[in-house]
Amino acid sequence: MLYQLKTRKKILDVARDLEAAAQRHKFGIMGVIDLRAKMQEKGVAYDRDCLIVEVCNPQQAKKVLENHPEISTVLPCRISLYAEGGEVVVATIKPTAMMEMFRAAGLDETARDVERTLTVIMEEACR
Repeated sequence: MLYQLKTRKKILDVARDLEAAAQRHKFGIMGVIDLRAKMQEKGVAYDRDCLIVEVCNPQQAKKVLENHPEISTVLPCRISLYAEGGEVVVATIKPTAMMEMFRAAGLDETARDVERTLTVIMEEACR
């Protein structure tokens, strides 16, 4: 259900490389949430580096949303980057697992395609 990799790169380097890899694979960055900064804004101390990068391929999203608008609840795809034990973990929920939740007919191939691309993007960012 969860796909994750680890790297010794710095979190901001991984984020930069993730954005570049996403663009190469026709995924755009919809937003980046810095959880530590957001929590501090709300008066909550949170010491771990954690970025959530929202990525999307508009053509794939359109395929999914045209017949299953309820899937908008899990879009865009999110890739989390967080510090753990001297490394950065890069993780996402597999699109195939998300589609199983919706039991949406006809989306298996699209979910597999998106998952393959997300995997490649994450691997490239971790090198």
